[in-house]
Amino acid sequence: MNLLHTLHQPAGNGPFPTILVLHGYGANAHDLFGLAPHLLGGQALVLAPQGPLEVPLDPQGRLTGYAWFPLTLSQPPSGADVAKGIAAAQTFLDAAIEKYPVDEDRLALLGFSQGGLIAFALALRAPQRFRALAALSTWLPDDMNAALQSDASRLPTWVQHGTKDEVIAVTRGRDTKAKLEARGVPLTYKEYEMGHEISAESLRDLVAWLGRQMAGPRPPALP
Repeated sequence: MNLLHTLHQPAGNGPFPTILVLHGYGANAHDLFGLAPHLLGGQALVLAPQGPLEVPLDPQGRLTGYAWFPLTLSQPPSGADVAKGIAAAQTFLDAAIEKYPVDEDRLALLGFSQGGLIAFALALRAPQRFRALAALSTWLPDDMNAALQSDASRLPTWVQHGTKDEVIAVTRGRDTKAKLEARGVPLTYKEYEMGHEISAESLRDLVAWLGRQMAGPRPPALP
């Protein structure tokens, strides 16, 4: 496996419905792992890879976290750096499917903040591969939206954002909503009175929505 990761695997032999969870900038593979007992009642295989880039969290460099690509206040991330992060996540997912008892018919993506951008890239590149996409407190860049023009009209998508988000303004969530709706994505968009976080209310709604999307067989493809 190309990335360090945490893993929640239910009892039994599988294959299991699987959720790939992608953390945000400065976090690590444990950051979203606490969601595992809540997602599908703990009966999902939850894979939480750690971003490949180590980043300092204080000026002295004593605290470090991990990211999918570098971020600076002075300029947007380069396309090449973002592409490397996407490629790392894609390589990890492909290897995980080979290594772990993944039910490829019930495979979902969940990304928070920077991890949500990576999730958008993976899902919009191959929407037929995923049962559902959940993007939390994140954004869909213009260039990525323009480049990834696969038909995602049958990819159920959940987008949630905090109205008090101090890291990624809620206006960017609303812009993402407009882009996805213009693409014909079956979208559920919700705002919560919270900051850059997952609140108890937003988690409850997310868990209920994801449970509905992952239940039963995949609907047949349209002719």
